[in-house]
Amino acid sequence: MQVLVVGHGAREHALAWKLMQSPKVSGVIVAPGNAGTAVEPGVRNANIAIDDLDGLLALARAEQVGLTIVGPELPLAAGLVDRFQAAGLPVFGPNAKAARLESSKAFAKDFLLRHNIPTAGYAVFEEIEPALAHVRRQARHSSAPIVIKADGLAAGKGVVVALTLADAELALHDMLGAHRYGAASARVVVEEFLEGEEASYIVMSDGRDVLPLASSQDHKRRDEGDLGPNTGGMGAYSPAPVVTAEVERRILDQVIKPTIRGMADEGAPFVGFLYAGLMIDASGAPRVVEFNVRLGDPEAQPLLLRLESDLLELVQAALDSGLARTRASWDPRPALGVVLSAAGYPERPRTGDPVDGLDAAEEAGVKVFHAGTRADPDGIVRTAGGRVLTVCALGEDLAEARLRAYRRVDSLHFADMAYRRDIAARALRR
Repeated sequence: MQVLVVGHGAREHALAWKLMQSPKVSGVIVAPGNAGTAVEPGVRNANIAIDDLDGLLALARAEQVGLTIVGPELPLAAGLVDRFQAAGLPVFGPNAKAARLESSKAFAKDFLLRHNIPTAGYAVFEEIEPALAHVRRQARHSSAPIVIKADGLAAGKGVVVALTLADAELALHDMLGAHRYGAASARVVVEEFLEGEEASYIVMSDGRDVLPLASSQDHKRRDEGDLGPNTGGMGAYSPAPVVTAEVERRILDQVIKPTIRGMADEGAPFVGFLYAGLMIDASGAPRVVEFNVRLGDPEAQPLLLRLESDLLELVQAALDSGLARTRASWDPRPALGVVLSAAGYPERPRTGDPVDGLDAAEEAGVKVFHAGTRADPDGIVRTAGGRVLTVCALGEDLAEARLRAYRRVDSLHFADMAYRRDIAARALRR
């Protein structure tokens, strides 16, 4: 069959690359795709934006697409899955009602509270004065940072970890006062700061049962040492040592299963990839930091590099309500991905710079996934977004995966290329 992947990032490049390894896939269309998906064997791009629901539906019909996988959150929140389902077209991802777990942080927090799923304490505000009064009370009673989140979708950038009261007040003025993220910040969630180690735990769900994927850990802050502004993610690795067998059992029993059961009970069965961003405390107890309703990016890239199972078969099992009888096979070697970002990321990334080194011969187990790239008519690849590439590698251990990934990073270049040099440093110190 032909498969349609909706999106234009490195996650979608990785999905298309992995799907083409299935003997059941004749070709993959990525809409709109990037310069990497345009030259990936068996893959082609379609110049249709991710929010053009009519155009995507028409494309799937015209190309007789047998399955559509939705990569990013925006079309999921906009109801693309609902449109495809109404047209009788197979599609993998949650409908708009279920996608509220990501599209509204206030909904997600209220849901967690209703179902007794562990998370940080919080309050929700739509007006600036009550929000300012709340953070001032918090600052008087604790020296811990204050976390402020835009309620809606802000491309991974609507989160501020305020180290001082002045920072918290500025964030509230930016979001509720200046509407920095538009409608996404018309409402904010103010949370307590959670101590511990972060982990990403992603499952596939058929609405009733789940298939856990390998654990991973993301690096959200732009700068080394977990400093600087929050981003969509600057690198990831899999597996995450913090997710031991006992911690994984607690995640499934205390977070994942109650979430899937709760969504079904509330009339919004969750079908798709469910991502739980977690904080694991010193005792191994997980608490939910956030939900994503799709594969994480950059977590998807090292995860899919490790996946040995046929991705198409896993998705079909989920659509057939067969995950209870399904298992995924993983390469035992760890994988690591490093994100290369453009100057000015995350606020105002510069675009249009030529990218050099993409044609270098790849070692086995090393892969460069494109994100914000475009190709000129003469074939020159240029930067076209904040996160430009994710460089991934497998290794016999995490140290070797890291060495191989950074060795490939050294062969790539664009003006003012930025990346973190400490991906997985915490795991290597364990």
